[in-house]
Amino acid sequence: MQLPLLDNYQQLFIDDIPLLDVRAPVEFEQGAFPNAQNLPLMSNDERHQIGLRYKEQGQQAAIALGQELIQGETKDTRVKHWINFSKQHPQGALYCFRGGLRSQICQQWIYEASGIVYPRIKGGYKALRRFLIEELDTASTHILPIVLGGRTGSGKTLFIQRLQQQIDLEKIFHHRGSAFGKHATTQPSQIDIENRLAIEFLKQRHQQHRHVVLEDEAANIGSRQIPLKLFASMQQAPIVLLEIDIHERIENVFHEYVSGSVREYQSLYGREAGFEHWVTNILAANEKIQRRLGGQRHKQMTAILYDAIEKHRHQNETAHYKDWIHRLLTEYYDPMYDYQLSRKQERVIARGDHATLGDLLGQRFDIR
Repeated sequence: MQLPLLDNYQQLFIDDIPLLDVRAPVEFEQGAFPNAQNLPLMSNDERHQIGLRYKEQGQQAAIALGQELIQGETKDTRVKHWINFSKQHPQGALYCFRGGLRSQICQQWIYEASGIVYPRIKGGYKALRRFLIEELDTASTHILPIVLGGRTGSGKTLFIQRLQQQIDLEKIFHHRGSAFGKHATTQPSQIDIENRLAIEFLKQRHQQHRHVVLEDEAANIGSRQIPLKLFASMQQAPIVLLEIDIHERIENVFHEYVSGSVREYQSLYGREAGFEHWVTNILAANEKIQRRLGGQRHKQMTAILYDAIEKHRHQNETAHYKDWIHRLLTEYYDPMYDYQLSRKQERVIARGDHATLGDLLGQRFDIR
């Protein structure tokens, strides 16, 4: 029986079709898609052994070794996982790296064991990845960004999340885009970020949106890079500035850098260990800003931070962080923001609070 092939890559991503990735775990870790689950045909060690046999003795010898390694209970267990996936996601599809022998074997074994005709993707991961790279280049040309700027703590992320025509870079990059922006878990790989960005742009283009709102960011967010064409487009885009008073900014930063971040670490490590992991992270971030602040100001701010941490640790009192945040904003972030804004002032087309900018984007660019 001729088992089906799929090559409508665009629809796979627009519809968030569940994908069964049968590559080895090491391949999946290097790059994957947000709607994919890794249930490999071969373990990393098996893949290594079969690869060596292929180089030394050719394809037939490699296939023979694969049949020797993946049989009996090992084979049955893996096939059972694939069948469970196909039953849970009957609209899904499977793939290997190039859409060749590995995915054909998986597809055939699923059919033989269950009678389920499960499609595989033509060209596999490599074709899907190439499609998304091309889409990212196309979108960077055809979709015009509106850049949302504003001082640290202005609530830019909350503003963006209320819009339909937006791409939340900090969510995709899993980083808040500043010295204190690190999360409890690591950032996705550069490839994963590019894949997710491309899918988001693909969905915006599918809805025929001409403009999208992106937060103003540096070329790198954390240790990952905004794709060059997209960043170049952002550097030419009009800017709208979100403005709120310092007291609201302090509260926003407190909830983001302190209370929210502590909860994030505690959910991962437990109450006490999570707090100590958070302390380690925030102190390390505080050290990164020493050179820009200068020795004396940094020493003073560090003392305030240490005092706040001790009151938090022993008295569960958190108000003292706000003294540190006030100085962090006014002595570190705001001077840096003023300098950066002075270099792109000619691109600023509006400034105001959440309501003002929301109205402007709707009236001038039809952004909802």
